[in-house]
Amino acid sequence: MSEFLSAYWPHFLAAISVVTGAAAAIHAAMTKEDVRAATGWVGVILLSPIIGAFFYLIAGINRIRHRAFATRRSARHALWQEFYGPAVPRAAVEQCFSPQFIPMKQVGDTVTRFPMTAGNVIEILADGDTAYDAIAVAIEQARSSIILETYIFDRDRAGLRIADLLVAAHKRGVTVRVLIDSVGARYSVPSIVRYLREKGLRTQTFNGKVITGLRLPYANLRTHRKIIVVDNEIAFTGGMNIREAFSRTLHGDDHARDTHFRITGPVVADLFAVAAEDWHFASGEKIAAAEQPALDVSPNAPTFARVVSSGPDGSIETNHKMLMGAFSVAQRRIRIMSPYFLPDRELISALVTAARRGVEIDILVPSENNLTLVDRAMTAQFDQVIKYGCKVWRVQGAFDHSKLMTIDGEWSYVGSSNLDPRSLRLNFEVDLEVLDTGFAEIIENRVDRALEGARLVTLHDLRNRPFPLRLAEKILWLGSPYL
Repeated sequence: MSEFLSAYWPHFLAAISVVTGAAAAIHAAMTKEDVRAATGWVGVILLSPIIGAFFYLIAGINRIRHRAFATRRSARHALWQEFYGPAVPRAAVEQCFSPQFIPMKQVGDTVTRFPMTAGNVIEILADGDTAYDAIAVAIEQARSSIILETYIFDRDRAGLRIADLLVAAHKRGVTVRVLIDSVGARYSVPSIVRYLREKGLRTQTFNGKVITGLRLPYANLRTHRKIIVVDNEIAFTGGMNIREAFSRTLHGDDHARDTHFRITGPVVADLFAVAAEDWHFASGEKIAAAEQPALDVSPNAPTFARVVSSGPDGSIETNHKMLMGAFSVAQRRIRIMSPYFLPDRELISALVTAARRGVEIDILVPSENNLTLVDRAMTAQFDQVIKYGCKVWRVQGAFDHSKLMTIDGEWSYVGSSNLDPRSLRLNFEVDLEVLDTGFAEIIENRVDRALEGARLVTLHDLRNRPFPLRLAEKILWLGSPYL
């Protein structure tokens, strides 16, 4: 047998290469909706026998197909009617806000899973210390349940503070569930996962195990969501992970900036539903939702909000579709604050078209970035928006991780999504669509403060840098979908 194998191993290798390559290429051609992605993957597979197919298995399969997902989505529509009654009607949007946002509500009703609801109260938590203190108070006052889902939960002073509060809640009888992304759990060594489990908390990792590895073939798919729901009454969401780098008290004046939100009202139930579904996917345990009060759609409660969940399952590119709709309805100004600005060609076209219509567009990115390769790649793309009238600003000071957007001082979009390929197509994200002038004003004030001292990026500056640097940035930009 050994002689046979030694004589014919090249034939077996060739056969394996043909079979795996053909299967991977067929899968890419049949499942990819973007012709550029399909062509690129087929090229990689054909030009790199076996290795290309293996790489496609790890990084190219973008959709988690979980039978329970579809079942829960259909059940959720019934849940809306049972617990909420009808969603915010078109007339309420027309009465309280500019007519341009009526089509935007229609977009959200069509592409998202959750209704727009009224009567929500959203409090901005403008820094890490404020956010962690508010979360700590909510955990200390929890009576029945806590569910926490996050990308990064470090085993540092900030993480251990939250962890110990969760443990204390568990000891007094509160049901505590913690879900951490399997990649994000590795940011801290040793991981917080073992600490939480040793203390008796129900703790799961999303899409893999910290020690034994990631879950194939979906190793490139992560939960980037940040959700905490306490007693089904109070929720926290936004862009902030749990780590001391965001705390001035623990990290000093060079601490990273971010923006988080404390929420009460009907959208809490929808944030709970998102976290509960992810928990079910990771653990197999179904969590029953608590009954919520009926909607208040009167003009006296005009804070309309909607949970927008997106990810490489049935909700793929939902955040992308919402952004396309928002850029299309903008009439006066668009304000964007993002740590990673790498939009695809469709979003760039929508922004450029808005600029050509006379919409004032400000895009704020950090001057100092925590991901150097991503920063170089997005710098290579700045000229595509600047030359058509968009303004790109480099915000000075410490790294700012906030993801904030406003349209015409009325519509806001905040949450976990970055404007990069990973957030738009690979990660599981959760954002809030908010229609409220007061909330939009708060977000715009946050942007205005960031603009103080910010440096405007110009075409002259971009084009007068050394050619080797610009070439290196373009090469990194080519690989931006995988950064």
